Amino acid sequence: MTDTIATFRKTDAEWKEQLTPEQYRITRQHGTERAFTGPYWDSFETGLYRCVCCNSPLFRSDTKFDAGCGWPSYFEPVAPDAVTEHRDTTYGMVRTEIRCGTCDAHLGHVFPDGPPPTGQRYCINGHSLAFEPGR
Repeated sequence: MTDTIATFRKTDAEWKEQLTPEQYRITRQHGTERAFTGPYWDSFETGLYRCVCCNSPLFRSDTKFDAGCGWPSYFEPVAPDAVTEHRDTTYGMVRTEIRCGTCDAHLGHVFPDGPPPTGQRYCINGHSLAFEPGR
């Protein structure tokens, strides 16, 4: 655990007070929203996507693309340390989970089927994001 993550360590009660029930379920309990139901999956406004838990910058709108999967998708984070990768073997699959590099919030998963220049598809739960327009 990094010092930054330790700084954002909160009790479940504190997270529940700060977040909506859906945001809490997704970010703190590693949940997933249903495809085509969460915020931002079909939004292409110019701006910056931040972590809903700690407000850290995660993705820029110019890296967002329509993957057709029903979740906001990006080909790269704002910085290499903005997100961390973790092996996820739930549901009988092997996937790479993505968490916020600052507060360890569950964001979604990354897959190697994205567009150039990275070939990556960061498939992110919209409820784990806060959008700052115009950045």
